[in-house]
Amino acid sequence: MKTFFEAYIWSLRSKLYRMAYLWLKNRDEAEDAVQEALEKAWQQRELLQKMDNPTGWMVRVVKNQSLQKLREKKKWVVMESEDSLPEIAVDEVEEVSPTVRLVFKFLKELPEKQQEVFQLREVEGLTYEEIAEYMEISMEQVKVNMFRARKKLQSFLTNQPK
Repeated sequence: MKTFFEAYIWSLRSKLYRMAYLWLKNRDEAEDAVQEALEKAWQQRELLQKMDNPTGWMVRVVKNQSLQKLREKKKWVVMESEDSLPEIAVDEVEEVSPTVRLVFKFLKELPEKQQEVFQLREVEGLTYEEIAEYMEISMEQVKVNMFRARKKLQSFLTNQPK
């Protein structure tokens, strides 16, 4: 029988890695951030079992680890072009489809908060509650940002050449 840590925390590794990679744009640094977060989770495993939202806690720890790595290097990366798109870790996909490129192009045009809410909801599959806790904003703000991002996506896709 699996422990709580194995069943709930360890199983988040891939999701946490993708999030860290989005922020850090470096595989080794993303792996380090996730490893450090998992170490913290292991140290707090008894408290994690009692939490209402251990996934949200883990996401926050990975974000903090990633931000710490960025601060250490004084390196704040902004995607400047499609060439700097992060690699998509989906079952060893070798090429990024035109649709995925289009979505990344769209995401770059969103305000930062809408980008983050959209990414956490649509790509990482977090609930509104988890996003609100992670971003430390109200659930209403999460819903508003998600609504605005989806409306912009609809408009963006409508105006794309066929």
